[in-house]
Amino acid sequence: MATAGVKTNTFVLNMGPQHPATHGVLRVELELDGETVVQARCRIGYLHRGTEKTAEHKSYLQIIPYTDRLDYLAPLYYNWAYVLAVERLLGIDKEIPERAEYLRVILGELSRIASHLVWFGTHVMDVGAWTPFLYAFREREKIYDLLEEISGQRMNNSFFRIGGLAADAPEGWLDKVSAFLDEFEKAFVEMDRLITKNPILIARLRDVGVLSPEDALNLGATGPMLRGSGIKRDIRKDEPYSIYERFEFEVPIGEKGDSYDRYLVRMEEIRQSVRILRQALRDIPEGDVLHNDYKFVPPPKARIYGSIEEMIHHFKLVTEGVKVPPGEVYYPVEAPKGELGFYIVSDGTARPWRMGVRAPSFTNLQTLEHMAPGLLVADIIVLIGTIDIVLGDVDR
Repeated sequence: MATAGVKTNTFVLNMGPQHPATHGVLRVELELDGETVVQARCRIGYLHRGTEKTAEHKSYLQIIPYTDRLDYLAPLYYNWAYVLAVERLLGIDKEIPERAEYLRVILGELSRIASHLVWFGTHVMDVGAWTPFLYAFREREKIYDLLEEISGQRMNNSFFRIGGLAADAPEGWLDKVSAFLDEFEKAFVEMDRLITKNPILIARLRDVGVLSPEDALNLGATGPMLRGSGIKRDIRKDEPYSIYERFEFEVPIGEKGDSYDRYLVRMEEIRQSVRILRQALRDIPEGDVLHNDYKFVPPPKARIYGSIEEMIHHFKLVTEGVKVPPGEVYYPVEAPKGELGFYIVSDGTARPWRMGVRAPSFTNLQTLEHMAPGLLVADIIVLIGTIDIVLGDVDR
């Protein structure tokens, strides 16, 4: 390249896959002219595990633990998306017990808050703020305590089941969720006041990584990436699944489509998740948490030992799996990072013939290559943070 009669050469710099600010094993190949980015190329695949191919050799029940390894920062939402797709194929998606539906929403929105807290803490730390990171992880640990109590696992919770949930909430658990929300709302006000109007944060994010509405749509961006560009698209509102149509909440959108807009959108989404949780805790009914047709779901353990028929159902489901009628389905949900969809083709056996995952991080990541040219090397760190990727979701 030539500037004012001076000839310069571009050079290639590898950022990652060991760089801490790439949020996992992402390698970004940067072509630079000095510190200015000419082109950025995302090199992925360092965490590839073949989840979709593996699913062809597992029963529908055995696949559940694989789903929560995709976005390991919001595992229960991935459980949920998968079982919704299978339930649609089975024709029982409208027969899930009411209490299970409410608990699913509670667990899903707690997962959304936990995921956004990781984004918040790491994103602001990437641009130089250390204290908000500690605040965010303190609150996330409280959510993990709640999820561990109900599911038995601190991370990679596999708690959703075809037809409902593995178990009901422990006694007093819902009260603990309510108490957490009381504490969290106060803590979140502190976190917001601490950093949102900070001039250094604003300088690093504002007008950086501008993504127009047209480009966001053309690149397949979803979730906060799309809403940050001013497009009001939220599957919970536009194509309600489960019982989301019963809840009142707002869908925040940005104005410029820059990194600061996406920051503000995610911050408001946390507040709206709290609002949904309050309504779910208020309205949750008593009742079962699992569909009662034992051709699809294993009978409760307490009944297996007293009934030969239910023992047989349990044995066949565990050894052979659920036989799903032939057909295909694509079921999208609004995961914390964007549109998550499971595409399943059934050939009538207990294993899917094909399974594909429309992972939000994978699709959103390509916006980085579009936004990067003309920015500085330091701005690439901002872009990775504002996209909010997790590499288990990208590579699968």
